[in-house]
Amino acid sequence: MLILNPQLKNMAEILEQQSPQGRKGHPKGLGVLFTTEMWERFNFYGMRALLTLFLVNALAYKESEASIIYGGFLGLSYLTPMLGGFIADRYLGNRLCIMLGGLTMAIGQFLLFSSASTFDGNMELSKTIMWSALLVIIIGNGFFKPNISSMVGQLYPKGDNRLDSAFTIFYMGINVGAFLGMTICPLLGDVVTTQADGTQMRNVFAFKWGFLAAGIAMLLGTLIFYLLKDKYVVSADGKPVGGIPVHTASVNGEDSSEVKFSKKAITTALISFAGMVALFHFLAFEEGVSNWISHWVYPVIYASGITLAGLILSDSSLTKIERDRVIVMYFVAFFVIFFWACFEQAGSSLTFIANNQTDRNLFGWEMPPSFIQNANSLFIIIFAIPFSILWMKLSERKMEPMSTVKQSIGLILLSIGFLIIAFQVKDLGTTGKLGVIWLIVMYFFHTIGELCLSPIGLSLVAKLAPKKFASLLMGVWFLANAAGYALAGTLGSVLPPTSEHYITAEKEGIDLQGVLEKTVTPTPEQLEWLETSKISIEYPNFAGFTITNLFEFFMIFVTLSGVAGVILFLISGWLKKMMHGVK
Repeated sequence: MLILNPQLKNMAEILEQQSPQGRKGHPKGLGVLFTTEMWERFNFYGMRALLTLFLVNALAYKESEASIIYGGFLGLSYLTPMLGGFIADRYLGNRLCIMLGGLTMAIGQFLLFSSASTFDGNMELSKTIMWSALLVIIIGNGFFKPNISSMVGQLYPKGDNRLDSAFTIFYMGINVGAFLGMTICPLLGDVVTTQADGTQMRNVFAFKWGFLAAGIAMLLGTLIFYLLKDKYVVSADGKPVGGIPVHTASVNGEDSSEVKFSKKAITTALISFAGMVALFHFLAFEEGVSNWISHWVYPVIYASGITLAGLILSDSSLTKIERDRVIVMYFVAFFVIFFWACFEQAGSSLTFIANNQTDRNLFGWEMPPSFIQNANSLFIIIFAIPFSILWMKLSERKMEPMSTVKQSIGLILLSIGFLIIAFQVKDLGTTGKLGVIWLIVMYFFHTIGELCLSPIGLSLVAKLAPKKFASLLMGVWFLANAAGYALAGTLGSVLPPTSEHYITAEKEGIDLQGVLEKTVTPTPEQLEWLETSKISIEYPNFAGFTITNLFEFFMIFVTLSGVAGVILFLISGWLKKMMHGVK
C-alpha cells in the first residue's frame, strides 16, 4: 500500500483494524481500490482543470463553445459506464474492465499532449487530435468508473453497516487524487505571468505538460491495481471479487439470476429512445445556431437515462421489493442531476470567472485560475474521515438521517454556496473583481454538500441494487451524473460577459455594454474584432430570461439546487417506505 501523506496513513491504520467477527474497520482491499481510484482521479481531474482554458486560449474556441464541449465530454464520460457495466456483468468482469479502462484513458491523455504540442503549427490537426483524445478518454472512463465503484460494495457482506463509511473513505481517495491532479497539472500547464505593466500573459505552450502528467498518473494507477488485486481485493471469506462472471441460479429467491428483457421490451425501448432523442433535439434547437453537441449529444444522454430506466423495470424477474428499490434509485438520481448541473460549473463558468473577474492574489501568491477549484478537493480530504465517523456514531445512537435526507441537505448547502457568491458579485459592475476568498468560501459549502450527497448515493446504489444489476445500476447512477453534466454545459454557456471582456473591448474603443444593450451600433470593423476576440454581442438567454450580469447568472443555480433539495426532503418519507428496510 502506498502511504502518500498523513491522511493516507490514518486510512491505512483503519484498514489494519479489520476483524471479521466484529466487523470493525475495513478490509485491505479498500486501500487498493482507494489508491487505484486516487491515481485515476488525478488523471481525470487534472485534465479537467485545464480543458476549458486549453480550448479557449490554445484552440481559439469561444467560452460558451468550450462550456458546451466540457459538458458533452463529462456527460459522455458518465454515459459510457452503462456499457462498461454491462460488459463487466456479462463478459469481462470488473478486474479486466478496470485495467482496460485505465490503459485506454492513459492513451487519451497522451493524445491531448500531442494536440497541445501541435496547435501552433497546424490548428486543424490539433483540433482533430483533441476530439480523438476526448473520445478515447470517454471510452476508457466507461470501462473504469462503474467497475471500481461496484467492487467496493463487493468487499462487504450484504447488509454490512460499514458500507456508508467505506464509500466515504473511497470518496476521499477520489478527492486525494483530484487534489493532486488539480495541483500538479495546473502548476505545470496553467502558467500565467504578470508583465511589467501589470497585464497578465498566459503561456499557451505549457498546457501539454499538464496533460502529460495526467497520462503518467493513469499508467501508475493501473499498474498498482494489476500488482495488488489478487492479494488484497477479496471478499470477506477470502475469495477474489470482480472476476469473469459466472451466471448461476438464484439463492433463496433473492436477486434472481437471469436478466430477462423480452423482445417486445427491447423494441419498445429502442422506439422510445429514438422518439425522446427527437423530442430533446427539438427542444434544444436554436435558429441560426449550429452546435452538434447541444443538439444531438445532450439529447442522446437525456434519452438514454429515461430509456434504460424503463428497460430495467421491464425485467420480468424483478420482485416487487426489488422493483420498488430500483424506483427509489431513479427518483434520487433525478434530483442528483440538479446537484451536478450546478456543482460542475467549477470546470467551466467558475473557471472563466476565476480567470477573467477575480483577484487571485492570496497571501502574496497569484493563484492559477484552474487551481482555485482545488479548494473542493482539499476540503474533502480534511472532512471525509470526520464525516465517515459522524455517520457511524449517529448510526450507533440510532440518530443517523436516512440517505435521501442526507442528499437533500447536500443540495441545500450547494444552494447556500451559490447564494453567498451571488451577493458578492451583485455590485461589481462591469470592471470590478471578486476576491478569491469568496470562491473558496463557496467551495467549502459545496464540499460539505458533496459529502452529504455523492458518497451516500454510491452507498445507496450498492444497498438497493439487485446483484445481477450491480454494475449496470452503478452505471445508471453515473448516468444521472451524465445528465447533470450535460445540463451543466448548457448552464455554463449562458455566462454573461465578464470584466475582462469589457476592459479588452474598451481598449479598442468599443462600448461593449452599449453594444449588448443595443444602445450603440458597432462598426463593421468593430464587429469583426469582437468576433475574432470571441466576445459575444448579445446577452445570453436561459428559459426565456435574459442573463445580463453575474448576479442573475448565479441565482439560476441558487434556485435549481435549493428547490430540488426542498422537494427531495419533503418526499423522503415516501421513499423510505419504498426502500423496504434499507436506510
